[in-house]
Amino acid sequence: MSKALSPLAAELASARASLKFFKSEVAFLAAKVKAEKEAAIASKIVDREAKQAAAIAKAEARLAKLLAKQVGAVGAKAIKANKRPSKAVTYIAEANDIAAKIKAGVSTI
Repeated sequence: MSKALSPLAAELASARASLKFFKSEVAFLAAKVKAEKEAAIASKIVDREAKQAAAIAKAEARLAKLLAKQVGAVGAKAIKANKRPSKAVTYIAEANDIAAKIKAGVSTI
């Protein structure tokens, strides 16, 4: 006596087989997508490191250029111009300004 499958049982067996196939297909595609994402992240990291290396090389080149530049002797006038004026000099300047206003006839000081 052989067991004959009913049409519903045959359809159920077919559906289970296709479900098993599609589950494995989904798992395979999910693994592929994950690998692509990881490759994209790795590519971004490599690009970022290359940009950083280029920026560092550029900065080092500028630094070397600045260090190689010959610095001339600083003149006496430049040294004098960089000094802060003494209090006496500032008071004399204020006094001269007041005297100029008085000469000009300005009443408010």
